[in-house]
Amino acid sequence: MNRLFVICVIAFGLSSVAQADVWKWVDATGKTHFVDTKTPIFTWVDESGDVHYSDKPDHENAVSVELVWHSSGTLDEVEGQGEKAGSVIPGETAEERAEREQAEAYYCKRATEIYDSYVNAPRLYKTNANGEREYLSKEESAQTIAETRAKKDELCR
Repeated sequence: MNRLFVICVIAFGLSSVAQADVWKWVDATGKTHFVDTKTPIFTWVDESGDVHYSDKPDHENAVSVELVWHSSGTLDEVEGQGEKAGSVIPGETAEERAEREQAEAYYCKRATEIYDSYVNAPRLYKTNANGEREYLSKEESAQTIAETRAKKDELCR
């Protein structure tokens, strides 16, 4: 009986070691990837449009990707869950998932509305401390629109 207990404890211990954190990152084309290590990842697009990845900045255009915590668990639990694998979180109930997806849809819609309003506005402005409009330059407007589009793209994955 004691041997069986020891074997069970060891087996449980080994299986818990297999649990880890899963991290996600997005490449230059917008494709989401999952990894189970915090090893730095660099990505770049070559002259022919091919995307490359490396653990070292082997190219002059290589940029470090941002690893974002996705979930506890293993890559096997995350991979193969369809095209929108980021929408499935291990251990999440159907109700929790529905609530989260509803919130994600709301924020995507709202970000899209804001982006569209910026693109269609004759001029962009900000309001100063006195409540007066300060119009943005063309460069500032372009920067604001680019930042808003990046946020919209992030929220609407």
